[in-house]
Amino acid sequence: MNKTLVALIDKTFYPKTEDRWDDKIFRNEILNVIKPSSIVLDIGAGRGRILEMDFKGLCTKIYGVDPDEGVLQNPLIHEGYLGLADSMPYFEDNYFDLVFCDNVLEHVENPVPFYNEVYRVLKTGGVFLSKTPNKYHYMPIIARSTPTSFHKFYNKLRGRDYHDTFPTFYRANCYKDYKKFSKTSKFNISFVKFFSGRPEYLRLFFLTYIVGVIYERTVNSFNINFFKTIIVTKMVK
Repeated sequence: MNKTLVALIDKTFYPKTEDRWDDKIFRNEILNVIKPSSIVLDIGAGRGRILEMDFKGLCTKIYGVDPDEGVLQNPLIHEGYLGLADSMPYFEDNYFDLVFCDNVLEHVENPVPFYNEVYRVLKTGGVFLSKTPNKYHYMPIIARSTPTSFHKFYNKLRGRDYHDTFPTFYRANCYKDYKKFSKTSKFNISFVKFFSGRPEYLRLFFLTYIVGVIYERTVNSFNINFFKTIIVTKMVK
């Protein structure tokens, strides 16, 4: 019965919404920047499970960095490195045309060295694109109030691999944070965009889904960016 009711809400309120709608939004922003001549870095590339982040045939070379060893076998990149992006000694200064990260900033424990290192490896005029949950959306608020074990449990219910859930800090996940860290790293902010769509985290159960729909329709109707689901940001060196 629950699945039937969830499917009814899908059909009624989100008939044109595709799975991974947020990654599709981010992919389009990357496609606006990437060129056949681009040398690209995917921070948090992981095992390559997000097919929307497949740009292998659209650039000269794409690298990946991730603390998960799966990055070494990621089929969506040419070359993977194991580690955190706040220290990437294997990359030269001014090397990349484009650096992007999809749902990574919430996991960054030390934003200052992270932004400084991204700035270092980018060429002058290079672009850093990020997509991340908005710190003031209900999902990050709940995440900051609960342990990682709960996150793993709930994501498992949603069908996500238990090992694909990592600790979160939410220290670089709002407009105020972007202004602060862009200033310390000398980035120029090109844009900060806010989006809300189908409430994926509440879609598991009919009653929570209804609450999520009401929330989403309210913030979009009144264009309340402060409470929208995700933030996409473009910074330029």
